[in-house]
Amino acid sequence: MDGVFTIILLFCNLLLLPDFSSSHPLCTDLRAPFSPKTPLSFCPYNVSVCCNSAEDLQLQKQFQAMNVSDPACSSLLKSILCARCDQFSSELFKTETGSRPVPILCNSTVSVNSSQSNRAANDFCQRVWDSCQNVSVLNSPFAPSLQGRAGVPVNSTFSKLTAFWESKSIFCNAFGGVSDDGSLCFDGGPVSLNNTETPRPPNGLCLEKIGNGSYLNMVAHPDGSNRAFFSSQPGKIWLATIPEEGSGGTLGLDESNPFIDLTDEVHYDTGSGLMGMAFHPNFANNGRFFASFNCDKEKWPGCSGRCSCNSDVGCDPSKLGSDNRAQPCQYSSVIAEFTANDTTSQPSLEKRAKPLEVRRIFTMGLPFTSNHGGQILFGPADGYLYFMMGDGGNKGDPYNFSQNKKSLLGKIMRLNINNMPSAEFDGIEASMESCSIGIGGATVVRSAGDGGTRSMMIGSWLALGRGMGEGEGIGKGKTVGESEIYDRGLWGNYSIPTDNPFSDDKELQPEIWALGLRNPWRCSFDSERPSYFMCADTGEDRYEEVDIISKSGNYGWRVYEGPLVYNPPLSPGGNTSTNSINPIFPVMGYNHSDINKNEGSASIIGGYFYRSMTDPCTYGRYLYADLYASAIWAGSENPENSGKFTTTQVPFSCAHDSPIQCKSVPGSHLPALDYIFSFGEDNKKDIFILTSTGVYRVVRPSRCNYTCSKENVTAVASPGPGPSPSYGIRLSYPQKELVLFFCSSLLLLLGFIL
Repeated sequence: MDGVFTIILLFCNLLLLPDFSSSHPLCTDLRAPFSPKTPLSFCPYNVSVCCNSAEDLQLQKQFQAMNVSDPACSSLLKSILCARCDQFSSELFKTETGSRPVPILCNSTVSVNSSQSNRAANDFCQRVWDSCQNVSVLNSPFAPSLQGRAGVPVNSTFSKLTAFWESKSIFCNAFGGVSDDGSLCFDGGPVSLNNTETPRPPNGLCLEKIGNGSYLNMVAHPDGSNRAFFSSQPGKIWLATIPEEGSGGTLGLDESNPFIDLTDEVHYDTGSGLMGMAFHPNFANNGRFFASFNCDKEKWPGCSGRCSCNSDVGCDPSKLGSDNRAQPCQYSSVIAEFTANDTTSQPSLEKRAKPLEVRRIFTMGLPFTSNHGGQILFGPADGYLYFMMGDGGNKGDPYNFSQNKKSLLGKIMRLNINNMPSAEFDGIEASMESCSIGIGGATVVRSAGDGGTRSMMIGSWLALGRGMGEGEGIGKGKTVGESEIYDRGLWGNYSIPTDNPFSDDKELQPEIWALGLRNPWRCSFDSERPSYFMCADTGEDRYEEVDIISKSGNYGWRVYEGPLVYNPPLSPGGNTSTNSINPIFPVMGYNHSDINKNEGSASIIGGYFYRSMTDPCTYGRYLYADLYASAIWAGSENPENSGKFTTTQVPFSCAHDSPIQCKSVPGSHLPALDYIFSFGEDNKKDIFILTSTGVYRVVRPSRCNYTCSKENVTAVASPGPGPSPSYGIRLSYPQKELVLFFCSSLLLLLGFIL
């Protein structure tokens, strides 16, 4: 029976292997590479690097301690150690279980589809073996993980490769890898990517209009169906059915019957309202969803939160004065949790939810009346909630909130809303991802250990499970008041992932994932490459930008506006010098004057990587637009996985057979979109444009007479692309939890039977 257990364990481990899809330049700690202020003295990396001078010196000392006498082997080992400084070190050092002691060594010819340069075709792993197999190396980086594997005792004192490995093939099977279209390998020097021919941009985007309503957000239903949620800025959310492309159908949405109506809580104005919504990855089973909105404490008693202008950030709200007739922190930014787990055992079947908060996740008073951001997203790989927050408004961020590491304004936050620590239960966290196991019809809220979070939340416990009456939740009666939450520096009911940047930078507030943003407006994760976390950030006077967001990345505002140095008109909050930060500059963007020579553009609208095969000539391009609706861009990455993009303004028009006929801009062939508010993506990966005149979908180019040689014009609707062979099996966050639950249950059952 041992064999049965072994097979089950191997099966589960295979399913839980991490996503090995290609990544843009990232360091091993998931931070973005940077340009060193002074050249590294030991490692030959000096343009875009992952090591600072101190880390370079540490690598030099490690190399000297090896005491390698052979020049050829010495040179190779130095290059291997210095691979930590490579801008692609995250890709080179990753393994199934974490980080590896040495990079993946190239050990065969490069795939014809590889994005890596042909220099990697040399068998570097073989060179290492041939040069170092009989050379004594102290503290060898090849020794720790392999002792005992070739019959050598763990406490062996051997320092030659042949002492640990029986043959070259075994050695290279352990440390080697093939550079193909899904991974990189180390060939002895800085990773270099092929400069391929710049992809030809699509001839045009063809749109069909499927709805007349004006919406700010669209989120695909987590159950994978052809349904999606749409929300309006005043505060309503609807559940809609999306018709097949080319079917002639329109959006199945009843304006008179919203999924939830939050208009009584939401403060609606030009720059305020229901700004974001997110549905838990396991919504189909637990019914949890979240709304991000602005509120007015003078009109709603529930709008109560600590002011973001406070002594901790060097700001006095009494000195701010009113803004658009509103007092400082009269308005707040709120994330509230709701539930669709009401009358049915299947929340995915619910068509309405009650506007009753289950839990207040976050509340923060806003200093001014603009630049509130507000989008919320669940990370596809980690299951954490990402919260995009603007700088709070006013001309030029006068209090320099975006660069202030103690302020949450001008930041992207990363919160854990699954694990809720209680002050009364030190070391225990109750997971709100409750597991219904059918004991007397009640939902058992399981206790968890650290769960990858730091115990940072003090707040009330609310039973989410159906059938759980008052007093049955963990921590019942252990409510801690708002004053204590504020005393502990918190803004609501959440916990902090332990790998947030504060673990390395103690100056950062623990919620912060990235900083230096003005007003991030529409972010998205690439569905094929989750490390590509794209955010558009609105400019002040001159430049609109698109950024690749990475851990602890500083995107420059208000020191820079895009790639341009910014000179703020007022600085009561002080300035940040250009020499004191390592800004990450945008990968795409445009000048205001590119749109309107007289007025400039209004605001960038971030979009998505296009991953549908409905328009195969747009596949893989990042789409974004401007609020004025006169321009849509397609960004093409070249070389692939380099993080370097070229952009093209793409023509767009409306299909002649659109289900709802499009109006045209007077004197122009452009469809009258008026204002573009946002983009959306459904479960088929089709892209939608949400505008002030309705909902539009990107459809087959031939319907607008655009030429696309890849299109099958006879197809009415094309299925989404299957996964690339190099990506392997990819499980989402809820799927991984389901696999864990299934495997644990199966092993437990077998234990009882056997």
